[in-house]
Amino acid sequence: MPGTKTRPSPRRTSRHRRRKTLTRRAFLAGAAAVCGAGALWAVRQVLPGLAGETRQQNPALPAAGEYRAVWISYLEWQGMDFSSADAFRAGVAGMLDNCRALGLNTVIAQVRPFGDALYRSNLFPWSHICTGTQGQDPGFDPLDILLTEAHSRGLSVEGWINPYRLQASGVLASLAANNLANLHPEWVAQVNGGLYLNPAIPAAADYVVQGVAELVQNYPVDGVHFDDYFYPTTDPALDAAQFAASGVADLAGWRRANVTALVKAAHDAVKAQDPTLRFGVSPQGNPDNDRNQQYSDIDAWLTAEGENAVVDYLCPQIYWGYGYTLSNGSDRFAFENILPEWLGLPRAAGVALYFGLGAWRIGKGDGGTNADSVSQWNTGRSLADQLEDLRAWGGQGYALYRYGSLFGSAWPELAAAECAALTAANQLGETAE
Repeated sequence: MPGTKTRPSPRRTSRHRRRKTLTRRAFLAGAAAVCGAGALWAVRQVLPGLAGETRQQNPALPAAGEYRAVWISYLEWQGMDFSSADAFRAGVAGMLDNCRALGLNTVIAQVRPFGDALYRSNLFPWSHICTGTQGQDPGFDPLDILLTEAHSRGLSVEGWINPYRLQASGVLASLAANNLANLHPEWVAQVNGGLYLNPAIPAAADYVVQGVAELVQNYPVDGVHFDDYFYPTTDPALDAAQFAASGVADLAGWRRANVTALVKAAHDAVKAQDPTLRFGVSPQGNPDNDRNQQYSDIDAWLTAEGENAVVDYLCPQIYWGYGYTLSNGSDRFAFENILPEWLGLPRAAGVALYFGLGAWRIGKGDGGTNADSVSQWNTGRSLADQLEDLRAWGGQGYALYRYGSLFGSAWPELAAAECAALTAANQLGETAE
């Protein structure tokens, strides 16, 4: 019944492979051996000042047990002090100390939010988040600092990339000269006031993949993460010319194939650099939207394995509470229903299934028509309760969206209570492992 939690019987979680520790010199030497493999690698160059550094050991990378992550988005970066390397380092240190104290082992850091980068890149301009002007060098490397500070605390870092988005509506008015919207306007579509790469143009997708390859070559990230933003619209006009030229009859299937080609190529670029690096996608929690609006072929991604593997994990965003009910009376997306629906999808043994939990719902609720759609998010342990059930169902880990909803919340006392409950739940999970 709505608002009532059912406690399923526990199932054992799967184990992850243990990462090897290597020096940055060995890391880059291996990359050089791959560079002759094809055109994909041709534009990648080791950036000045990186090749001689030593890769930080990362003992907390989840080689076995539970994936415990938090998303750090461009919204968090906007609140950071980029005035100097020391100021940024201090802010990052405080953020990572909070993550470690919470019992997390991974941060998913947004490093390419708008076709720009919070790191030195030969392919993308500096993000406007660093200085207020896209393309302007802040004078230090934010990602390098983040990686150094995270790895020194035993935290894993995955570089979070928005593959197609160049400009969101209402965000950033001035694009750098080397933004892809200016370099290759023929690749770009305008949708609802934003600018996006057209997923039907192979050259645009290849450029995105080159950016993934550059990132894993030049920085000791522990993985690469895509979120749910793929096709920006269902409007057939977006890629009508390419679809007509394809000769294919099924538009939705063709679009899913376009997205899969990008995701598969990104996965393969990551694995070519280092097979132990992770590559994952965080699709929407509604599987129908994934398949038919974002054109994400989640079913194929979950079942592909071996040389055909597309992802190491999916992390669907199930940001709803218990008993969540739509205006039409459907409770399909209630936490206790959508969690087992995802877990019931066919899945290859080598593909993990984590879940995005909605820390941003704390205090304000999830918008359901059920009577407790707000109150159940004001208990001080809503996330810990969901984590308990996620574990009981056999979920292999979770990610919290987002950091600022727990640290910097409009409901600080409530967020502090949620953090305390999560910390205790994570300590319990470590004992169980």
